[in-house]
Amino acid sequence: MASKRRKYKEGEERLIAIIADEDTITGFLLTGMGDVDPRKSKNFFVVDSKTSQSQIEEAFKRFTTRDDVGIVLVAQNIANDIRYLIKEFKQAIPALLEIPTKDHPYDASKDSLMQRCNILFGDGESS
Repeated sequence: MASKRRKYKEGEERLIAIIADEDTITGFLLTGMGDVDPRKSKNFFVVDSKTSQSQIEEAFKRFTTRDDVGIVLVAQNIANDIRYLIKEFKQAIPALLEIPTKDHPYDASKDSLMQRCNILFGDGESS
């Protein structure tokens, strides 16, 4: 039996997903953004020193293809590890945002969204 996919209309609520280190995710979870659905699917993925790049890639692909996710937050230092996937990601929804962590400050020159804005407004070149 084929599963029904929920269609989201404009204004309907969606989740925020996050890929980051434990401290960053803990902070977001404390705000109440955590979600675990009945299938035990979480909207967050904790990356530590034992996490493989393939696991990060799989989490990114899973979050960016979920119908119930409207924003994907990725710690910028982790985004650097999957930069090729981020550059290939062209969808508007879910929105993809790179965020700093307490150990890794934000660098606008590496942010894919900022690079796209710079290209759009003629302030930069495609890399």
